[in-house]
Amino acid sequence: MKKILTTCTYCGCGCGLYLQVEGNEVIGVTPSREHPISRGSLCVKGWNIHEFIQHPDRLRTPLIKKKGGFEEVSWDEAFNLIAEKFKRIKKRFGPDSLGVLASAKCTNEENYLLSKFTRAVLGTNNIDHCARLCHSSTVVGLATAFGSGAMTNSINEIEEADCILVAGSNTTLQHPQIGSRILNAVEKGASLIVVDPRTTQLVSFALLHLKPRPGTDVAWINGMMHVILKKGLANLDFVKKRTENFPALKRKLAKFTPQYVERITGIPKEDLKEAAGIYARAKRAILIYSMGITQHVTGTDNVLSLANLTLLTSHVGRPYTGLNPLRGQNNVQGACDMGALPDFYSGYQKVSNAPCRRKFERAWNVKLPQNKGLTIIEMVREAGRIKGMYIMGENPALSDPDITHTVEALKSLDFLVVQDIFLTETAQLADVVLPGASFAEKDGSFTSTERRVQRVRKSINPVGEAKADWEIICDLSKKMGYPLNYESPEEVMEEIALLTPIYGGIYYDRLEKTFGLQWPCWNKKHPGTTFLHRGSFSRGKGHFTPIDYKPAKELPSKKYSFILTTGRLYYHWHTGSMTRRSSTLHREYPEGFIEMNLQDAQRLGIKNKEMVRVISRRGKITIQALVGELIIPGTVFIPFHFKEAAANLLTNPVLDPKAKIPEYKVCAVRIERIER
Repeated sequence: MKKILTTCTYCGCGCGLYLQVEGNEVIGVTPSREHPISRGSLCVKGWNIHEFIQHPDRLRTPLIKKKGGFEEVSWDEAFNLIAEKFKRIKKRFGPDSLGVLASAKCTNEENYLLSKFTRAVLGTNNIDHCARLCHSSTVVGLATAFGSGAMTNSINEIEEADCILVAGSNTTLQHPQIGSRILNAVEKGASLIVVDPRTTQLVSFALLHLKPRPGTDVAWINGMMHVILKKGLANLDFVKKRTENFPALKRKLAKFTPQYVERITGIPKEDLKEAAGIYARAKRAILIYSMGITQHVTGTDNVLSLANLTLLTSHVGRPYTGLNPLRGQNNVQGACDMGALPDFYSGYQKVSNAPCRRKFERAWNVKLPQNKGLTIIEMVREAGRIKGMYIMGENPALSDPDITHTVEALKSLDFLVVQDIFLTETAQLADVVLPGASFAEKDGSFTSTERRVQRVRKSINPVGEAKADWEIICDLSKKMGYPLNYESPEEVMEEIALLTPIYGGIYYDRLEKTFGLQWPCWNKKHPGTTFLHRGSFSRGKGHFTPIDYKPAKELPSKKYSFILTTGRLYYHWHTGSMTRRSSTLHREYPEGFIEMNLQDAQRLGIKNKEMVRVISRRGKITIQALVGELIIPGTVFIPFHFKEAAANLLTNPVLDPKAKIPEYKVCAVRIERIER
């Protein structure tokens, strides 16, 4: 039996694990004891990661839809059809009639190549991926405030903090290794403050639990800063030396008294004051947030407000102290880093910047488009303008908001190609389906939420005729007249390092000697960067952005009296294409549910585990009710993994105007008891 060291393909923690291989089959998994993140442990998804790899549902051959059904075809036939269709659409409607979705589940090298293919071969900047749906507001907000949209600290720094504020993150369930660091810190004496409308596991260990109404984050953050200023707890020396635009922020905060904030958020004023004092007085304070902050029409405003809070208290730019967004997928950080975005090349080099564009034009030997492309949601909304799409490892037919509209838009395309390992809900709509390889069947690298670039190592051969995704992209590009001549992902990473300053010192020979390198890593002698903004910010001075409170776009009404918020479970991951094919994980949670408060359930005559109907302005589902005290009255929660009761039939597709992220965390619904 062989043991192959690789990197987990689930959340953004980036655990190191060994795949146990017998013949050409992965039969088990063990954690790496030496790895700095896993440290000899894994979450339940990690322990069972081998179960989906060779599932009978795996795609094994290319498929072409003929007469309403799929037929198995050769790779040549599939590539010929794709090349012919894309060339025809490009010639007739122009390059911007094509759109591409990259994947946070695929490697850095594959996302880089797909970005190159989109821009150099198709001739458009219409490329995006699921970061748009989870942390695009982080990229925009933190780039504005600090100059860099990533975690400022390393995961292991968390357990040395003396105060941890967790906002909109169910950390122990969604990022278990980071959750363990929080618990370690609490055991050492750290003060934990949790801000969440739900009672998560972390609340049991928290000194304070603030329960704001969904969509009111700017108000409570501004309220904390108001208290900090009034009590004289701001670090004005830091503010003077390392920030700009403070007077404008101070004026904006004047009206956010604890009494005013309580009326908006429901947070008792004394609790707000106490939280502000604990956070501001701490010597080493870590602020952690996730999609409870970002997935709002005010997502960018929320992130900017958190950045304001860290700047005001000087809780940034030092070890064990900073602002840390937790990225949800294994390589969502890397996909962003690699330029799988409509406005950036790799390393966040703007497509609109002429010197950057000329650099890539020289390297790729082709004229590149200069206008910003469309985001994932805009591509769907521009269904009449977008005629063809190439989707790699994404499932928008289940993950986008208001999926009824998304499915209609995908069906209306002239031509759709989906590249995946299973016949997902999106793949079922495709004209051509290409079988990709799982993480165990290819080489490459992932970049974790702490900016750690790590190796992914091939353990077995792909199933059937499936190919590594980087090989598929290269073969298709050659068929379209632009050869991508790479012998291995290692060669691709060498090109990435040459063109991407923050990855300038990241090469496979260095990654083989360590458990990864954290960017920025400027050259081959650079050790990597454990925390950001030491001495100065990436943009120079930290920038305060005054933000006013704006309510969510869709609030409860007489007809739709509840706020729906959505999220994930410990046992499942995103649209469930992998975890629901793991027998161990599926057994624990085989179906969806709606979590509601006991008071609301009693008022409606709903009993625990009864089936109910949930209706929004966009759709309706039937789902089991779980009744208890885990969520505040007037708010309900539904996980989005389950196609049989798809939460995104209900969600609101309204967008944050800056980051174009949808408002998954607030929409109005009504709940009906199903009479027997």
